[in-house]
Amino acid sequence: MMFTGRRHPLILITTLWIALAFWIPPEARADIYIYIDDNGVLHFTNTPTSGNYKLYMRETPSRPANWRNNRSYDDVISEAADITGLSFSLLKAVIHVESYFDPRAVSKKGAMGLMQIMPVNFGPLNISDPFDPWENIMGGAHYLKSMLEQFDHQLPLALAAYNAGPTAVTRYNDIPPFPETRDYVQKVMRFFNFYNKQ
Repeated sequence: MMFTGRRHPLILITTLWIALAFWIPPEARADIYIYIDDNGVLHFTNTPTSGNYKLYMRETPSRPANWRNNRSYDDVISEAADITGLSFSLLKAVIHVESYFDPRAVSKKGAMGLMQIMPVNFGPLNISDPFDPWENIMGGAHYLKSMLEQFDHQLPLALAAYNAGPTAVTRYNDIPPFPETRDYVQKVMRFFNFYNKQ
C-alpha cells in the first residue's frame, strides 16, 4: 500500500497516517514508512521496497514493560469530553503525554497538573487549584477545544498550539519546526490511536 502527495509537512503526513490507522483492517495494519523524492513528493507505505524509506510511525505506541492503562481519571475525562464535545481518547492521550497521569506534575517551564496548564491560563480557564484533577482536566479540555476552533479543527495544528502556543503555529502557518513540538504531536496521535482501540 502506498500513498503519495505534494509536500505540506506534518499536516498532510498526520492526516494520511490517521486515514491509514482507521481505514486499514486490523490484520493489515503495520508500521508506516515515508520517503520524500527529489521532486518533494511524499511517499508512504507499510511495505518499504527500498532503503530510501525511513520509519515514520509505529502502528502502536512504544511503551515501557511496566506500562498500564491508567484509569484513575476516566470519570473526569468522560465528563470533560461530554461537556466540550471532544473525544475521550484524545483527552486521555493528551494527559498521558503531558503528565503521565500525575496530578502534581510541574514542568521546567512551570506548566502544572494533569494537562500541564501554564499559570497565565489559570484565570481564563477558571482554574483556582491547578492540582485539582477536575479543574485541571476541565480547563485543559476547554483550552484544547479553543485551539481546535482557532485552527479550523485541524487536529495536528491544535495539538501543536497546545504545546508551543497558538502564536507559534500562526507564525509558521504549520506545525512549528521545533523538535519538541513535532515529537509531541506524533506522541499524542499515537496514543490517541491506542486509546481508540481500547
